[in-house]
Order: sequence, then C-alpha cells, then structure tokens
Amino acid sequence: MLNRIKAFSKRIFHKIKSNPKKSIFFGLLLIAYYFCLPRTLFEQPYSTVIESEEGELLGAKIAKDGQWRFPAQDSIPEKFKKCIVYFEDEHFYKHPGFNPVAMVKAVQQNYQAGKVVRGGSTLTQQVIRLSRDGKNRSYFEKIIELVLATRLEFRYSKEKIVELYAAHAPYGGNVVGLEMASWRYFGVQPHQLSWAETATLAVLPNAPSLIYPGKNQQRLLNKRNGLLKKLYEEEVIDKTTYETSVIEDLPQKPYDLPQIAPHLLQNVARKKDGERIKTTVKYALQNRVNQIATQYYNQYRQSEIHNLAIIIVDVETRNIISYVGNSPTDVAHQKDVDIITAPRSTGSILKPFLYASMLDEGEILPNTLVPDIPTQIAGYSPKNFDLTYDGAVPAHRALSRSLNIPSVLMLKDHGVYRFYDQLQKFKLRDINKHPNHYGLSLILGGAESNLWDLTKTYAGLSSTVNYFTQNSAKYRTNEFTDLNWSLGKKADFGKDSYDEKNLGAGSIWLTYNAMKEVNRPEGDEAWKFYDSSLEIAWKTGTSFGNRDGWAIGTNSKYVVGVWVGNASGEGRPSLTGVGSAAPILFDVFNLLPRKKWFATPFDDLEEAEVCQLSGHIAGEYCPKVKQWIPLRSKMTTVCPYHKIVHLDKSEQFQVNSNCENMENMVSKPWFVLPPVMEMYYKSKHINYVSLPPFREDCLGNASYSMDFIYPKENGKMYLTKDFTGEIQPFVLKVAHSNSKAKLFWYLNSEFLGTTQTFHEMSVQAKTGIYYITVTDEFGNEISRKVEIVR
Repeated sequence: MLNRIKAFSKRIFHKIKSNPKKSIFFGLLLIAYYFCLPRTLFEQPYSTVIESEEGELLGAKIAKDGQWRFPAQDSIPEKFKKCIVYFEDEHFYKHPGFNPVAMVKAVQQNYQAGKVVRGGSTLTQQVIRLSRDGKNRSYFEKIIELVLATRLEFRYSKEKIVELYAAHAPYGGNVVGLEMASWRYFGVQPHQLSWAETATLAVLPNAPSLIYPGKNQQRLLNKRNGLLKKLYEEEVIDKTTYETSVIEDLPQKPYDLPQIAPHLLQNVARKKDGERIKTTVKYALQNRVNQIATQYYNQYRQSEIHNLAIIIVDVETRNIISYVGNSPTDVAHQKDVDIITAPRSTGSILKPFLYASMLDEGEILPNTLVPDIPTQIAGYSPKNFDLTYDGAVPAHRALSRSLNIPSVLMLKDHGVYRFYDQLQKFKLRDINKHPNHYGLSLILGGAESNLWDLTKTYAGLSSTVNYFTQNSAKYRTNEFTDLNWSLGKKADFGKDSYDEKNLGAGSIWLTYNAMKEVNRPEGDEAWKFYDSSLEIAWKTGTSFGNRDGWAIGTNSKYVVGVWVGNASGEGRPSLTGVGSAAPILFDVFNLLPRKKWFATPFDDLEEAEVCQLSGHIAGEYCPKVKQWIPLRSKMTTVCPYHKIVHLDKSEQFQVNSNCENMENMVSKPWFVLPPVMEMYYKSKHINYVSLPPFREDCLGNASYSMDFIYPKENGKMYLTKDFTGEIQPFVLKVAHSNSKAKLFWYLNSEFLGTTQTFHEMSVQAKTGIYYITVTDEFGNEISRKVEIVR
C-alpha cells in the first residue's frame, strides 16, 4: 500500500509542476496540512509520578482534573505491543495512519446492521480521537481524524504512537493509561504483567464504560480469551502459555497505588507538578527505613508521641537516598505534614556549630576548660539538663555531654552576632530574625530550623573534610549547596580555592571527634569495644518543654537526620533527643554500609604543647602534652591557672618572705581555679588539690580569694511572691578558697550576719539599688552592685 501511495504522489507532483496556479494552491494546501496537527497533542494534566533510582514506583499524585493519568513512558512492554496490535490494528506497522480496507468493511457492516457495530479505526486514528476528546462521533469527524492520523505518522515513529495510545487509553472510572491500569487492576508495573493480564488490559479500552473489572466478567473473559487464542494462532505465544493464560482469573478488586515516599511526592509536586521524576531515593533502603519508622511510631504512640521524620543524605553528591517525612499516623495527628521541611525549635542541635566556629577562630582548644557554674546574664539563668555543675569542664566534653551553661558562656565570649553570621553562611533559612531576638538562647533552642537545612549543613561540613584531604588541601566555594532529589541533577559546589569559605577542615574534624564521644543510647554503651563498631559523629537535641527530639549523625559517606515529637507542638515528658530520636538514628545507620572514619586533615592542623589540666596553650609551669590543634589556634591564651606557690619544708602550709627564710621555702607550680569554679570542680575531681592554708605566723599576709556566685555584676534580683502573696527573700551566694573561713555580710552599711563553710545569706529588702559587701577574717573584701525589682 505504501508503494501505491508513493507512486500516486509522484504523479500528482508532476501535474502540479506543469501548472503554476495549481502549484500555489497545492503549496498552501501542503502548509495547511503541515500545521493542522497541534504541536502539543494532549493538553490534559498528568499525575505527578516519582520513581526510585532503580525505576520503581514510589508514589503518584492524581492529576488536576481528577484523573489518574501517568505521563507517557519511554518504552512499552513488548507483550502489550503484540496484544494491542493484534486486537486493535493488525496492519498497524504497514499502513500510513489509516486502513482503507478496514474502513470499507466497517461502512458495509454498519449499513447492513443499521447501527455502528465496527469502527475501522487504526491505532493512529484512535490516538487522534483520544487527543480530540469530546468531539461528536460522525463521518465528518472520521475524515478529520484520518487527515490528522496521516500527519501524526509523519511526526512520530510507530513506537511513539503506541506509547501515546498506551498513556491515554481509557480504562474505566478515572483510570487512564496502561501504567495506571496495571497498578490499579493488578498491583504491578506493566512489564511485570503476564500474557493473560496484558491481554486483559489490551481489550479494556475497547469498551471501558461497559467492561471493567468487577462487572460484566463473562464479556471481559470472552474478549481476553479471544485475543489470547489469536496470539496462539499467530504463533506469538506457544500452546503451554495459551493454556495456562486462559485459566488465569480476572482481577476482582482494585489495588491501592504504592505510596512509599508520600511526603517527598508533595515536595516534588510543588516544583514539578504533572511530571514523571526519577528520584535519587534507593527503593530497598526506603522500604527498610519506612519499616523502622512504623516500628517506632507504634512504640511511641503509647506515650502519645505521634510524629517522626527521617532523612538520609549522600555526603558526596548531596542526593537524598531516603525520605520519610512523617510517621504512618492518622489525619487527627497531621499525617500529611512534611516534618522534614517544617521549622521546629532546635534544642541543642546547633552546639557543634558554635564549638567548630570557636576552634576555627582560635578562641578555644578541644580541652580548654570552660566554666560550668551557676550563671545569670541579664536576668537569664541557663541550667544544665541534670541541674548540676562541674565547676569547669573541657570544651569537647561540654559538647559531647551537651552541657547548657558552658555553651551559653562560650556563645557569650564568641558573640551572638558572629555566631548568627556563621549560621547564615550555612543557609539555615528559618533562623531569619535579628540576632537580638534570639540572644544567648540561640544556642539552647531559642531559634527554629528544619531537618532539611540541618542535614544539608552537616553534609557540607563532612564534605569539607573529605574534599580537603582528597584534593591537596583545597576547599570549594559553594560547599553548602542544597540537597537534591532529582536523579541526574548535579550539585553546584562552586570552584576550587585554597581559602576556606566557612569553617576549616581541621576545626570540623576536631568537632566530629568530640561528637563521636557522645554517650550512646541504652543498649549500645559498649560500642568502642567492638571491631565492627559504628563510628559516627552525632548530636542530639531536646527543645524546651520536651516538644522536639533531634538526632543527627554523620560519617564520611552519609548524614542521617531524625526528628521525633508531635506535629501539633505538644510536649511529652518522655520525649528527649537521646531517648527517642537517637535509637532511630542508630537503627538507620545500621542499614547503611560501614565507612571508615574521616581522614585526618594534617594540612589544616599543627601539633602544639597544651596544658594537660587546663587545655590552654601550655605556660611555663604547666604539665605539657602534645595535641593536634587548628592552624590558627596558637593565638589562644596561655594557661591562666598554673602559678608558683611558696610552701614551708613540710609542704603543708603556704609561706612568704615575711614569715620564712627564702632558703627554707619550697616553690611549686600549682593548678588553681577561681573560687566559684573550684568550689564545684573539686567535688567532681578528687585529684584536685586546693591551695594549702597559710601558716599561722603568716596569716597577716594571707591572700585568700573569694567571689560572688549570686548576684552577677550589675545583675537584677527579682522579688517573687508565695501562694499567700507574701514577698519572698532572695539568696546571696559566695565561694571562698578557704573552706573554714568566716564571712561577714553587709547590705549597704547594714550588717546582715556571718557564715562559715556554706556561704549563703537570705536577704529581705525592698526594690531599689543596693551595694552588697562581704569581708573575711583575713581582711579580704568583695563588693557588688545589684538592683532589686519586683
């Protein structure tokens, strides 16, 4: 037939060529023919479809017109091609878009029957009819379809035409297209269908309003088996396949569409609505993480904790390889809320960023002692989670134990504005108010952030170390690029540079070493003793009122982020980061391949002599140890706590030149903390030795030290009332280096009393400004101004 058309076309061309007027006419006709087919054949909206990295369906969202219509696939299973061609259009691969013989036979049969009993349309014509949905069925419309069908054959290959048909064929109800029908009626992808199942879907579009699973079963069975018999007769399938196929059951009830990553689907649909997106999610891993989420949801809901979220990021590519936006809860507990992108109070999860920033700026070293004492700053009194004080604690232990008071004091020294600027470099979008809005509470959960941004930041930090050690001490200018869920999309890391843009690799590596020491959840305490132990740097966080539990961990390959709580913001006493989120974190990490610890970034570190006790750069009188520190950290202060003291020969008393000859004195270096720090420090460190007392004949020259615990300099004391409305007294506290000393207390010029051993004084006073003075029996005196307010 194609040869006849070609020969006819040649004769027409020769006649047109010999007549100019006819040439113009036929030229215009040819132009009209060329443009008669719309550039976009189908204008209907499509479902948003997301697939895994391997091409497995993760989920789909219904199209805007309420139809389940998937975007066309790039390939159609051979079984379906065979079935649809033999059922609808045997000569599909031979005709130019229409079949004259079939059309003539259809007209004859319809005339004899007095009604439409046969259509005679080719698959190409059916594609045109589907694209012109809503047009009246008439012979004139048939002519238009015929012309457009031939034009369609010029535009697309036969394979593409079959793909268009498969994507838009009606399958009853709001089901459109082969792929959706395959999931709806058989619960599998089209290429997984048997011959019987494929034949069923090939015959369904022929009369979808009358024949669909669940009704008219015998008519559907007859059509399917008739097609199978034809395939057997044409030797498309063998006898065994035919005999086993005809005894297969028809589908009875529809299947639910897989929704393995519903919240990622929401995320994708906001940006790529109506498209088919192959994501970076790993199918098997996503299913396992879903199982973990379900397991913990069923456990936590007994304590009225109803929501959780989990995300896994590949450090090297920033690809999201698993995304669980919420637990499998119900509508009453906001199951559709994507927690991963929702702003929540950060708790302690920002503490590693402060620690790394201070290391990078040379303000602390890993073992630098940080005060852990009762603290009040402008009326703000932070407390540790266990309500105790260590007096002084190494900075890395303050981080691994997540102590609040040392963190607040570190932020005060570093500066809220500087830390806020660092967080902006990390692109933490929800920390967007003025730094004064947050103040020192910024480090304890006074700000909000989300799991997406936080895992992105940790991935950027991990990648900084990896890239630095693998690429000759180079950094990248855009290391904190965004996370990605679209397979094939490459992250933009910027250009190589020898200048760091955020934090140095050495500071990050030291921070991760501190985070590796965080106490593991119950049952995993002995992790260090196993050769196959899971080495990760991780941090938990619990927001005020136990509303949010965080756990984020990283190794050189992956970052895992977990949030647990209630989407409504309701707190629960049992909800903590370490108790609720951390167990999920470690279960998820156990699904991932074991990776080696980060390589040491020697080019951004130097070995220095550090005071063994204070963690500062070692001074003249310090016991010294070697330690790796960031290159810029030699600017930190030399140890301020070691000094030379003079003792008598027994070394039991301090002496001076007024009471002892120089040749009889023993001079020794001594580790001496300030009074308030010492008071709490020695209760936790039995090896701490306080300064010996002065010998009695030297007391006139004694130089004991003392300091206020409360109130702080220029502080405010707030008067409170009890349940009866009575104004309550406030308490003053002082620490003294001599535990046996007597202290004498004064409020302005009024004597308040004497204390010994425990130096606390209860004061009843009206509002106003006062001067508190404390003296000891050795003539030492301290004074502090305080404002008393209601």
